[in-house]
Parts: sequence; C-alpha cells; structure tokens
Amino acid sequence: MNLTFLGAAREVTGSCHLLELNGNTVMLDCGMFQGKRSDASEKNRTIPHPVAQIDAVVLSHAHIDHAGRLPFLAKLGYNKTIFCTPATRDLTAIMLADSAHIQEKDAQYLNRRNQTPIPPLYTLRDAARVQELMVAIPYHMQFDVVPGVRATYFDAGHILGSACIMLECSEKGTTKRLLFSADIGRWGLPIIRDPEMPEAADVVIMESTYGNRDHESVDGARAHLARVIRETAAKGGRIMIPAFAVGRTQEIVYDLHVLARSGEIPAIPIFVDSPLAIDATTIFAQHPDVFDQSEDLIQRVEHLFHHGQVRYTRKPEESKALNQMHGPMIIIAASGMAETGRIVHHLKNGAGNPNNTILIVGFQAEHTTGRRIVEKRPVIKVLGEEVELRARVEVINGYSAHADRTELKRWLDGVKSKSPNLRDVHLVHGEPDAQNVLAERLTSGGYRVNCPARESRVFF
Repeated sequence: MNLTFLGAAREVTGSCHLLELNGNTVMLDCGMFQGKRSDASEKNRTIPHPVAQIDAVVLSHAHIDHAGRLPFLAKLGYNKTIFCTPATRDLTAIMLADSAHIQEKDAQYLNRRNQTPIPPLYTLRDAARVQELMVAIPYHMQFDVVPGVRATYFDAGHILGSACIMLECSEKGTTKRLLFSADIGRWGLPIIRDPEMPEAADVVIMESTYGNRDHESVDGARAHLARVIRETAAKGGRIMIPAFAVGRTQEIVYDLHVLARSGEIPAIPIFVDSPLAIDATTIFAQHPDVFDQSEDLIQRVEHLFHHGQVRYTRKPEESKALNQMHGPMIIIAASGMAETGRIVHHLKNGAGNPNNTILIVGFQAEHTTGRRIVEKRPVIKVLGEEVELRARVEVINGYSAHADRTELKRWLDGVKSKSPNLRDVHLVHGEPDAQNVLAERLTSGGYRVNCPARESRVFF
C-alpha cells in the first residue's frame, strides 16, 4: 500500500493524492492549481500518472482546488466512477460548468495574441461528462471503491457536502485504515454542522492551511463584520467583499440576515453579484438536511438567504448598473481571491476611493490579487490596469472555513483518542511556513509527521 502526493504538497491548491494497492489506483480529489498563472497552467495541464490506470476517484468536496481538474481528467479519457456526497454532486454541476466557461473564455482571449492556438484546459462538454460519472453516497454509508478498499464519508464541517474520507485498505492479509481529512471546518460556523472525528485511523493525510495561526472567534467575526459595515456606511462608502461563491457567500448572507434582524447594521442594500453564487445559494436551500439544526435562525426562518435588504443580480447589465449607484451598499462577488469574476470590475471602479472598504473574508494564495490587497500594496493590477489602492482594507479571518492551528490539533487529537494505532500524519494543503509550525507542534505531541513534496511517495 502506498500514497503518492500529486498536488497540494507544500502548497495550498491542487489537492490530489494517489492510493495504490492490489494493482489498483484510487485518486483522492483532482483539484485545480491556483496562483501564478504560468506555473498554475503548467501544473493544471499535467496528470503525472497514466489516466487509463486510475480505477476510481473519491472526491471530498466541490471547491475548485479539490474538484477543478475532474473535467480535464474526463477529457483525457477517464470514464470510471467518481464518488462524492449528494450535495457535492449538485454543487460540482454548477461549479465545474462555470469553471469550464472560464477556461473557454480565457483560451479565446489568449489566442487573440498567440500565433499557435492554445486549447482550453477543458470545455463545458467535459464538465457535463463528469456529472455522468458521479455516484452520490451519503454520510456514514460504507461503500466499495475498488477491490480491497472500502470507504465512508464523514461530515468535515467545511462547506455544504464536504467530507473527510475513511478508507479501509486491505492487501495481502493486512488491513490499514487511512483517513483523508480533506479540508477540515471549524466549530460553530453558521449553517453547516461541526466537523466529525472518525475513529480507528492508522494513518492520516491532514490539511494544514492555517497551521501557523489562530482565527478570531466565529462570534467575533460577526461583530467585526457589523462594525466594518457601520463605519463604512457612515462615510457613504461601499463594502466590496470578494467571496467564494460556494460556502463563504452563503455564510456572509446568513450573518447579514442575523445582523439585520437584530438592528446591528444599517438598512443598506446588499447585492450578491455572482451568477454562480446565486445558483449555489439555490442548492444550499435544497439541502436543509445537512444544516446545523441547533442554530436559532435555521429554526425560526424558512428562507435563510432572502430578506428585505438582499438583492441578487444575475444579469451583466444589473452588475454594471451598480457602478452608477450612489450611497452605501454591500457588494458580495466572486472570485474569492479576486482573480476573476465580477469582483474585479468592482475593484477597478472602487479600490481607489478611500470611503470604500475592501473586506477580505477568506484565504488568499500567493501571487493572487487578493493577497496583494491583504498586503496593502499601494498599486494593484486589475484587468490589466494599475489601480491605486486607497480603499480601506479589512481582513476577517474568523470566516475562514478552514480550521486554525488549535482546531486542527483538536480534530486530530479527537481522532487519536479513538485510534490507538494512529501515529503517522502527512500534512498537505498548506504553505511551508504553516506546515513547518504545525509539524513541530504535532511532533511535540507524539505524532510522526511528514510534509511530503509534490510527486513524493510513502508506504504504509
């Protein structure tokens, strides 16, 4: 039994790992690399394993850095099963179609200047093929992946439908239980349930995105959000929030609903300016079975994502009209790292106004526009133009859907308390600084920790 780490190895994006045993190969996630365009493009166009030899894919959740290369895999000829949870199946239908649209548009734009045409990474047809291959499995139901591998999904508490995966691996009379954490959520996040901690793991592949820092509390994040809105509205400015269309947008809208009902923010218009986020919000509303039923608003309100101040702008002309509006407002738009999508147009028009606020509510990878905003660069490049960054920049880490260093250890210790044989931990999905700090902390706690490089292999 061996593991090969093909992505999210000493970096955050591109989640992809291979499990090999009994002559079969199982791929865990097939995510897209994001960041520096030339580097990411080269990685995204490479699957460093023969596609014909991949016997199954087990997907943890719908985020593009975990699912975004599945259409490329299908384009290369993969035609076997892709396992996922029901909510993940529904979310990937819209997310991969949106990603395919972006790939096609990017190729068209680049080919205007290239003498040799570059094909898109994949197309809408490839994204549709992924849906045909998906088999949805609910939480806690054991299923056969390939001979010798049985898997079970547990709620990861990260986004709707997200899962950590327990894989029971049997080869030559030996059985080992491999736990793939994928992205671990936080305790107390709105809408979704807290992370589960499966039992009887022997080896863990664990994320480490925030392995070197702690977030502010979830309640503190909501209070921080309210304060930023009140202060910006008092100046007549707009609050621009780059937000991931799936998960973060719905959490922000939910908290704005809570704050509006309690009178903690002024009655200013809230625009969700992202067709993908609008579609994702519809899917959220279709899966109340996986909501955290202990939350007060979920118990009291039938329509969580609709109230008097929220407006959903689907059409391009509706989005463009926002630039002509005056007075305070909140604009929530993708993409979450401000690399693409409608948020870039709002930043181009609003980043230079000191009355406005750019509110960062999620992780910003290296070499992204979002990271440059967090660093408060005096000038940022938006849509090929240099724009002065004069707007106020606020960062709320409490909205992160990733566990922080204390929560990561809480999760792992919870697994360990029910797993007497657990010692080996492989850290993925984290930049080196974060991984090194977390590795040192876990090592001092008695774990044997590995931070694998890309394409490295380990046996277990």
